[in-house]
Amino acid sequence: SVTLDDIDRATDRIVAGLEKKNRLINEDEKRIVAYHEAGHALVAQCVEHADPVHKISIIPRGIGALGYTQQLPTEDRYLLTRAELVDRIAVLLGGRVAEEIVFGEISTGAQNDLSRVTDIARSMVIEYGMSEALGPLTYENRARNMLGFRQPADFEQAQHSDGTRQEIDREVRRIVDKAHDRVRDLLNRERKALDAVAERLLEKEVIEGEELVEILEQHAPKRGRKQRRAKAGTGRS
Repeated sequence: SVTLDDIDRATDRIVAGLEKKNRLINEDEKRIVAYHEAGHALVAQCVEHADPVHKISIIPRGIGALGYTQQLPTEDRYLLTRAELVDRIAVLLGGRVAEEIVFGEISTGAQNDLSRVTDIARSMVIEYGMSEALGPLTYENRARNMLGFRQPADFEQAQHSDGTRQEIDREVRRIVDKAHDRVRDLLNRERKALDAVAERLLEKEVIEGEELVEILEQHAPKRGRKQRRAKAGTGRS
């Protein structure tokens, strides 16, 4: 018969790929990965609009993943608010900022996170009209034909002035920089919780969401209550 553990393992394979137990990681890199994932998880549990953490792992999986933090929504969502996108950026930055704080250095492990951060921030500015500086406008690059449909990418032409493009870049950077400062303040404030989560990961390699909440209750009793709200059915995300 199929058990809940079987379903959980199958989900892990779909989300993060197959376990690579033969992939050897030195202790220094393992520690970096542990703090990186702890940073993601801690931010996700402390910001208001992020999905609660289901599992954190530092077991290598897939082609290049050395660890992952899995979040699961508590309900189906079809729209995202500006606040939710900003919190999503914060969670993605949590790993890199944790490395900065703990090691005074950054690694290449945040490459995918930064790519996603940039995509979200740029979409907020040029697609969703969520920039206070540029207002409720979209800045599409693709021209449209006589019927109003977008031309293929080969027909793309610059439709905005250099000044507008520079302002878009500045606004994207402002959104990301503001989120970075916010995450840095949060993780510095919750350094004891960050250390506790990372050390537990180094000890066990995998932490379930319930255990994460217990750790945060010990070290950050006024925060990290997203799981509890979700179980009560009152959480939005």
